[in-house]
Amino acid sequence: LQLVESGGGLVQPGGSLRLSCATSRFTLRFYAIGWFRQAPGKEREGVSCSSSSTGSTVYADSVKGRFTISRDNAKNAVYLQMNSLKPEDTAIYYCAAALKCYSDRDEYNYWGQGTQVTVSS
Repeated sequence: LQLVESGGGLVQPGGSLRLSCATSRFTLRFYAIGWFRQAPGKEREGVSCSSSSTGSTVYADSVKGRFTISRDNAKNAVYLQMNSLKPEDTAIYYCAAALKCYSDRDEYNYWGQGTQVTVSS
């Protein structure tokens, strides 16, 4: 594990959380950073990705308009701002680094340990 996620927690439906992804091992701005999530009994799925070269971002349809990925190169960190959270967003969220944004999670070389997000009233 090379990355560290933080910012998860328990939030009510409609609430917001901001997840952080950081590392002291390498410089994140040279990598595409993806956010993934895995709910109990389900496959790990891609949520969003930020390209290193073009600055472009991609989002899963399920989170478009609600989640925003961003970078702070000075802090060597990537964030996932999650608004209008729904119970179905409940999962462990992981960040991962790769040379570019891939749809296949196996292409990501570095992963964090994950942070739990629970959306419940």
